[in-house]
Amino acid sequence: MKKKMIMMFLAMITLMVYPVSAFAAEGPAAPDLQIGLDTAFTFLAFILVFFMQAGFAMLEAGSVRMKNAGHVAGKTVLTLAIASLCFWALGFGLGFGNGNGFFGTTGFFYGGETQAASFDSLAFSDVTLNVKFLFQMAFAAVSLAIVSGGMAERAKLSVYIIFGILFSVVIYPVVAHWVWGGGWLAELGMQDYAGSTVVHLTGATAAVVATILLKPRLGKFNKEGKPVIIPGHNQVFTVLGVIILWFGWFGFNPGSALSPMGGFFGHVALTTNLAAAAGGLAALIASWLYFGKSDIPAMLNGVLAALVAITGACAFVVPWAAILIGFVAGAFTFMTSQWLERAGLDDPIYAFSVHGIAGMWGAVSTGLFATPDLIAEGALVGKAGLFYGGGFHQLGVQVLGVAGTFVFVAVLSFIILYVIKLAIGLRVTEEEELMGLDISEHGTYGYPEQMKLIAESESKTLKN
Repeated sequence: MKKKMIMMFLAMITLMVYPVSAFAAEGPAAPDLQIGLDTAFTFLAFILVFFMQAGFAMLEAGSVRMKNAGHVAGKTVLTLAIASLCFWALGFGLGFGNGNGFFGTTGFFYGGETQAASFDSLAFSDVTLNVKFLFQMAFAAVSLAIVSGGMAERAKLSVYIIFGILFSVVIYPVVAHWVWGGGWLAELGMQDYAGSTVVHLTGATAAVVATILLKPRLGKFNKEGKPVIIPGHNQVFTVLGVIILWFGWFGFNPGSALSPMGGFFGHVALTTNLAAAAGGLAALIASWLYFGKSDIPAMLNGVLAALVAITGACAFVVPWAAILIGFVAGAFTFMTSQWLERAGLDDPIYAFSVHGIAGMWGAVSTGLFATPDLIAEGALVGKAGLFYGGGFHQLGVQVLGVAGTFVFVAVLSFIILYVIKLAIGLRVTEEEELMGLDISEHGTYGYPEQMKLIAESESKTLKN
């Protein structure tokens, strides 16, 4: 068995080292081999992005109280189910199908490779259309997962299902079409390599609208209106969740090259990793200065904020700029999360600070730091940034894209959620919230033995 594995590994290395033309006489033609390699590379990237849902499950479950952990983790699987079916039915066509400047009008109820003519925006790559669909579907699922965090610990499960379906059909795909599907922002040359705006700002904007409409969790603010810390039940889970997300981001960003040929994905991987490291350190330092002690959750959010920020810029900027982008994202996210909380916003996992504000900064940063050499090397859209002789043109396009996305998503999310509120209500009852959503929504706890002991202890305390 070991010998077979070694031989397979050597064969793979040989295919990478030797020019594919060397095998053309006896095997597949060189173009076929390249298509196969590009498709395998993109499928691996899809797997990594898909696996990010495990990171979201651990991060969000660890960030909430024990009585809600099972509910929050289970919603991650629900996210994948909703995104998969909705993106297949309508989302892929609306996002990437041929159409106008605002949405696609072809390719609905995706049927496979035979529909390639319906997706001109994806014709730049020879990766098979089925794998392109899976890759883009995984991005849509990540954006929806961000919304889940803003609803944590108090929203009805039915509300998340209804909003998740509509988000996956009429919100996310429209923004994706604007930037990646040949829409009006694509025509202007907006730079968003892997989704600081499309994925993260979109999800975070919907999340903050839900957070505002749901209002704070019981006990989050005292009588004077000052925030009360509600710690998550398992910090180890949150650490592991962030590590998984950091790992998965190498499918998110480098995978967006859709090919290993030329090695450009290596530059994207480098800037991604440097930004994440800088963001974690920046947030840790900021928390140390603010609290007088280093805060682990702040550091974790700093890593994620930096990853969000560099997602749109990773292909356009050089390493030193990536470090600066990550550092600013980490520090600024910590400061804005504290300010928003003091202003009365109860965002359990700081979704808007981490994914929204950092997403805005990431989008704007390419208008400052995008280099003409990288734009040419990667055959990328747009022009050089302000600090590389491009003037204010690209910066203006980026700001316009951020503003347009935020307004569109905020307005549509508010309308949808407000209608749901009038129809069935958004929030569970006070009694159900106190019991926890595990038991009130699902009839069982994620930690049944521990919660039983807690309930027995509280009962004895009341009797005494």
